Amino acid sequence: MITPIEKWSATAANGYLDQLWQQRYDGVQRANETLRVLKLAKDATAADVTRITAEARFLRAHYHFDLAKFFGNIPYIDESVSYAAGNYMVANAGVAAALAKIEADFKYAYDNLPETSSTGVGRANKWAAAAYLGKVYMFEKKYAEAKAILTSVITSGKTNNGVKYALVPKFGDVFDISKKNSSEHVFSVQMTVNDGTGAANANAGDALNFPYGGETGCCGFFQPSFSLANAYKVDANGLPFLDESYNDVPLKTDMGISADQPFTPDSVTPMDPRVDWTIGRRGVPYLDWGIMPGSTWVRDQASAGPYEPLKHLFRKSQIGSLTDGSSWTNGFTANNYPLIRFADVLLLAAEAEIETGGLEQARTYVNQVRTRAANPDGFVGPANNAGKASPTNYKIGTYTAAWTDAATARKAVRFERKLELAMEGERFFDLVRTGKAASVLGANFKVGKHELFPIPQTEVEISGLTQNPGYINF
Repeated sequence: MITPIEKWSATAANGYLDQLWQQRYDGVQRANETLRVLKLAKDATAADVTRITAEARFLRAHYHFDLAKFFGNIPYIDESVSYAAGNYMVANAGVAAALAKIEADFKYAYDNLPETSSTGVGRANKWAAAAYLGKVYMFEKKYAEAKAILTSVITSGKTNNGVKYALVPKFGDVFDISKKNSSEHVFSVQMTVNDGTGAANANAGDALNFPYGGETGCCGFFQPSFSLANAYKVDANGLPFLDESYNDVPLKTDMGISADQPFTPDSVTPMDPRVDWTIGRRGVPYLDWGIMPGSTWVRDQASAGPYEPLKHLFRKSQIGSLTDGSSWTNGFTANNYPLIRFADVLLLAAEAEIETGGLEQARTYVNQVRTRAANPDGFVGPANNAGKASPTNYKIGTYTAAWTDAATARKAVRFERKLELAMEGERFFDLVRTGKAASVLGANFKVGKHELFPIPQTEVEISGLTQNPGYINF
């Protein structure tokens, strides 16, 4: 059922899509139940009622926003809809109508949530709501509104602990479990381990994505592509190849070379240093696990290629302390799932600036992200990888020439999002909202259909929902 999704051949009967739909609406239901119960509370202060209402509406908007990105034409369910009332069969009125209500929920949360909180670092605050609102505006192509709200997040936003949002100095530290909830983490799903719950509060969702061999426990199902690795090549100025010529001469790999046979990685081609915090390559240090050994860590090179994911993996030194051994795998971790981080905000703001004429401000934001990546203290190598040196020729520059052409600036910002946010779940939705999905994702991708998944067959049958264009009901 997973393979058809990857090949753009999923049908409305796909069980994983039904599971996705149900999980997100479970979240919506819980938020709505909170709002219904809150109306019955007798001892809550007015301030508590406002805060809890804003938190519940924030979460309701989050779940609906996920659904809207995946399925488009969704029914929006608020607290007036309940099973008890018998009125839960709500029609889907189109993605624009759903986004308008999602926008209203995030706007309420932005207006009513406190900037900081002493009751938990993982709670939504005013600035997390603002960042989410800015992202919704971008999907709605409300660029002026997005620019205004995202600018406020950049200039005034802070974490629940009162720390001003900022990029952490080292790119790799963003994904280190021991450094979670940093100045860069705008809103994250909170995870804990070894708390007596049998890993019930741990991050189990990433477990299937770790390298297939060794002590990571499982499972090799989330491999980077050849094209993504090639995209990290840079020119003599340390800038990416925006003309997409990076695929003309692919990087040297160990494809088809067994782990017991010699292989020397490319040490000549200049590469953006983020490549080796994003992609595991044979011959290059892999966190503190040592040198990535090649095919013994890959489930099936022939079908998925030689590369491994890296961003969400725990360090070897964190086994037992930041992983939970009470379940079937070491892969249940305390690693939060960052839904929005500050680099995402900066690059969304850069897009909004371009669409409203602020090309030079957009360049400033992009250069801010690239400057952090260029910090040599954060390169993969002995200081950050248990003494293991990298053979990679790292090089990264900033855009020094003024941006005067909007089309070229758009390419630069969109490419920067590809490099900075790779393997974090943003790429597909970026391609869809910018209209680039068909040209990037290949011949099997059909415009007007595959931008969205089919609405699950069970939901069509139970609630009489209108199916998305191009899909059939059974």
